[in-house]
Amino acid sequence: MVVLRKLPGMPGWPAALGLRLPQKFLFLLFLSGLLTLCFGALFLLPDSSRFKRLFLPRRATASASSSSSASSSSASSSSTRDTDLPRSPPAAAEPRHASPAAPRRLREKLRTAARMAGPPARTAPGSRQQVQGGESRAQPASGAPPARETRAPFRFDYERFRRSLRHPVRGGRPGEDPETRARRMKIKEMMKFAWDNYKQYALGKNELRPLTKNGHIGNMFGGLRGATVIDALDTLYIMELEEEFQEAKEWVEKSFDLNVNGEASLFEVNIRYIGGLLATYYLTGEEVFKSKALELGEKLLPAFNTPTGIPRGVINLGSGMSWSWGWASAGSSILAEFGTLHLEFLHLSELSGNPVFAEKVMNIRRVLNRVEKPQGLYPNFLSPVTGSWVQHHVSIGGLGDSFYEYLIKSWLMSDKKDSEAKKMYDDALEAIEKHLVKKSAGGLTYIAEWRGGILDHKMGHLACFSGGMIALGAEHAAEERRQRHMELAAEITSTCHESYARSELWRAVSGEE
Repeated sequence: MVVLRKLPGMPGWPAALGLRLPQKFLFLLFLSGLLTLCFGALFLLPDSSRFKRLFLPRRATASASSSSSASSSSASSSSTRDTDLPRSPPAAAEPRHASPAAPRRLREKLRTAARMAGPPARTAPGSRQQVQGGESRAQPASGAPPARETRAPFRFDYERFRRSLRHPVRGGRPGEDPETRARRMKIKEMMKFAWDNYKQYALGKNELRPLTKNGHIGNMFGGLRGATVIDALDTLYIMELEEEFQEAKEWVEKSFDLNVNGEASLFEVNIRYIGGLLATYYLTGEEVFKSKALELGEKLLPAFNTPTGIPRGVINLGSGMSWSWGWASAGSSILAEFGTLHLEFLHLSELSGNPVFAEKVMNIRRVLNRVEKPQGLYPNFLSPVTGSWVQHHVSIGGLGDSFYEYLIKSWLMSDKKDSEAKKMYDDALEAIEKHLVKKSAGGLTYIAEWRGGILDHKMGHLACFSGGMIALGAEHAAEERRQRHMELAAEITSTCHESYARSELWRAVSGEE
């Protein structure tokens, strides 16, 4: 091997090679291009997470799972890091992810179910029983692919759930007046019109562009498709649009691919995909919806691999890498995003028998209860590294909204047993009433934003949901607060109505002058 060195009295090695100035320039240009290509490939090509971990800071990475399972006749052994996550729920009565901090109710249920050898629960409509070797196992309806094995030590009692519903899921209610029925039929007609056009122009895409009549995928879901299909499933079923529902179900069975490798919003994937699939499973009992929800839920777990357990907002569904939004202050996580996982994740644990999902969201509660809250308010930006607030910006609209909604709904979903959620909701609403609720000069009630102790006297459009939320909470509030909260809910809703009624667009559409 020849080593080129610059010796005293000798020209540099490019000159020694007889390169002239233009040739030197071309050579250096080629060399810089080669370096750019190498490093660009290192960071931009798919499946390069191992290399990225060498260069990127810890907060932008999440290690991949490295566990292996032995055959059923031998004990399983795995070599995992502290950030390993399951790719499928464990079969053991005490899952390997269970910890002393796991919710006691789930752990007791798992142990009890493992000891019991009672008959399996009734299967959902549309499935059949196949008995092999004395074991009864639910099989999906004909034409559907086999559901993914969840290996849960207990089964969700679908029939008991259906019997507990307050109102029938489908069909009119007794004594329905003709005007109400006419409205229902009109809404159903509008839904069918929307589905038919989506099916014609954009089936399988995430959105329909109505002007150009084509589909749009976007970059919010990490390569997942069919967001509109998942959104529409429960609505099609409740409206008894049978043919359209079967079309949507068939797309989920045959075309909904979860093996994607793109950057997704943890929040959006949870509320739209997992929430939509869970809702449809509970309505129909079809196993395909449950198995897809569980598989997708597992793909979100690496986002929680942070020093505090507060998840980051963006995750690559293929590599498991996660990071915070570029616009989020100092790499923070957003209150409305990590605070809007609780309902779905508790159901993922309930349906799979794997408490890891519940542990993740219960840990979020612990972090929020531990951190000091200015004036009792919840700022919108929290560091997933330190567990401290990054900015003291409080908003009941964008960046904060659904966190509060999920608190009151978590309490209701638990049959009013989740007292922690109820207390967090009541305390937050009390602080909002005291510091943020104001009246305009014209007498309109609004919820201002709060920036480090200084009020910003505006209420965003997304805060308009709070009228319904406060009314929902008021229905179950103590007597001394019930009437006050109902009045507050009505006043906020009236303000939101007026914000439309007084706009130029509304006057143009309604024909008012």
